[in-house]
Amino acid sequence: MMAHMKKLVFLLFFVMFLAPAHVPVRAESLRYAVAADSNVWFYASEDESDKLFLVPETYYVRILSEGEVFTAVEYLVNEPPYKKVLGYCRTAALTFVDFIPARPYLKRQVVVSYKLPDAGGMEDTFGSIEKKFVYYGMRYENGQLYFYVLSDGVFGYIPAEEPLVFEKNDDWLTAEPPPVSGETDAPMSEDGISAIQIVVICLVLAAAVAVALFVIKGRKPPRGDDASDP
Repeated sequence: MMAHMKKLVFLLFFVMFLAPAHVPVRAESLRYAVAADSNVWFYASEDESDKLFLVPETYYVRILSEGEVFTAVEYLVNEPPYKKVLGYCRTAALTFVDFIPARPYLKRQVVVSYKLPDAGGMEDTFGSIEKKFVYYGMRYENGQLYFYVLSDGVFGYIPAEEPLVFEKNDDWLTAEPPPVSGETDAPMSEDGISAIQIVVICLVLAAAVAVALFVIKGRKPPRGDDASDP
C-alpha cells in the first residue's frame, strides 16, 4: 500500500512539474499603430482643427485608448533630449499592428543656423548662431513648410525649406496581420495559464487519481473467512 501511495505522490509531483507556474500574459498596454502613409495627423485634442504635425511615415504611435473616431496616443519617449508628447490620431488613419516594433519612433534632431544682421562695419565674430531642435513632424501652412520641434522644454514650429529625409520602416509590411474577429487567442486565466492548459492539467490529474484508485481497489487484503477455509 505504501509503495503505491509513493508512486501516486511521485506522479502528482510530475504533473505539477509539467504544469507551467506562470505563462506571461500579452501586454495589452503595449499596442502600436503605424503611420502607413504621409497623411496621419497628430492632434492636440479630439478636434480636426487641433492639428499639430504629420506623424513621420512608417513610424509608430503607442495606443493609449482606442476610440471609434479618435484614438489617444503618445509619440516618442522621455529620454533627453527627447520628450514624450500625448495627443490623438484619427482611428481610421492608423494601421494597427500586433507586435512591438524595434524602432517605433523617429529620433532625429535638426540644426538650424540663424544669420544675424550686419553689425555695420564691426568685426562679424558671431555672424550666425546654430541651434539644435528635436524633430517631431511637419506641416504646411499657407504654402510654407514648418517643422514641429522641441527646444529647451518648449514645443513650437520653425520654418523649413524642404521635408526632412529619413530612413523608413518596413517591419509592418512583413509582419503577420492581427487576428480578425473570431480568431482570437486561447482565453487566459488571471494567473496567465490558458483555459486549454487548465483542461489538460485537470485531465491528467483525474487520470492519476483514477489509476491510484484502481491500484488500491485491485489490491484488497484477503478476507478473514476466506483465510480460515482449509
